Amino acid sequence: MLQTPYYLIDKTALQRNLEIIDYVRKNSGAKLLLALKCFATWSVFDSMKPYMDGTTSSSLYEVKLGYQKFGGETHAYSVAFADHEIDEVLANSDKIIFNSISQLERFEARAGNKPKGLRLNPGISSSSFDLADPARQFSRLGEGNPERILAIIDRLDGVMIHNNCENADFARFDELLAQVEARYSAILHQLKWVSLGGGISFTKPGYELDKFCQRLRQFAQTYGVQVYLEPGEATVRYTTTLEVSVLDTAFNGKHLAIVDSSTEAHMLDLLIYRETAPIGNETGEHRYQICGKTCLAGDIFGEGNFDAPLQVGDRLSIGDAGGYTMVKKNWFNGVNMPAIAIKEVDGSIRAVREFGYDDYVNSLS
Repeated sequence: MLQTPYYLIDKTALQRNLEIIDYVRKNSGAKLLLALKCFATWSVFDSMKPYMDGTTSSSLYEVKLGYQKFGGETHAYSVAFADHEIDEVLANSDKIIFNSISQLERFEARAGNKPKGLRLNPGISSSSFDLADPARQFSRLGEGNPERILAIIDRLDGVMIHNNCENADFARFDELLAQVEARYSAILHQLKWVSLGGGISFTKPGYELDKFCQRLRQFAQTYGVQVYLEPGEATVRYTTTLEVSVLDTAFNGKHLAIVDSSTEAHMLDLLIYRETAPIGNETGEHRYQICGKTCLAGDIFGEGNFDAPLQVGDRLSIGDAGGYTMVKKNWFNGVNMPAIAIKEVDGSIRAVREFGYDDYVNSLS
């Protein structure tokens, strides 16, 4: 049995999401790119390639990973490209999307004939959390002024708009897109492609997929553009667990269980966005707060019900651990990084990457 902690990617669950992604591709005409900022575990890329059109990135290293390990279309974006990396970015991408007009002007000559895009920030979003809101006051993410964009429109092939964040409401998506159209239609009519970014939770059960596909197709036909989507979380939602073991139990007003992992190091978004992970079941009579093993007082995964009192050595599965976990894991407190394992369709489990002391030492100096 594989030593905990480890991330366990369930290929059967991943396949369900991929089939929804393929349905959207076929019924909307959109192309779908994996957002590597959310999920970049290339050991399962071979399973994903038949259902997706390529990758999109936020840095040089992500561009290279997408180009070398995934293939298909490779879109390069960054909040700011540096002089020393731009040539390598261009060599490993099919399209380059600039965050600002000043970055476009700085690097367009070096980009030559490569298709060029600009991030468009419409100043509206579905985000309810300021930290992640691209439309927050004083945002640095993209250009919003239509006149400024129209002044350089002949130098653009497309735009990228990312203003959906964990948006599982089709009506809200439709509303946001309509507001974009109302303000930027003169721009949209002059483009070849438009990326609507990620953050659209269309793989969640109950999402209005057919309305979504129809809306995307309508948008593409109205403006004569190729639509792109950049699913990250939607690609890997409900596919991955963090497998942990109980190291100790206690009671301090609540029953506590300390496990051999950490939110700070292994599921950082739980802390950043003050969320809790799916743990346990709904019917168990024994409720525990599941705690990480670092010195951080708030290193808590959440609470869950269990059928029996937890004991040292019990193994637990912490749910929804695919997105923004493996790409963010770190060595806080020197806690060992979880291995990465895959559960095949036949139920067998194999480790594809394990980490140890040498990895910890080599990450420092």
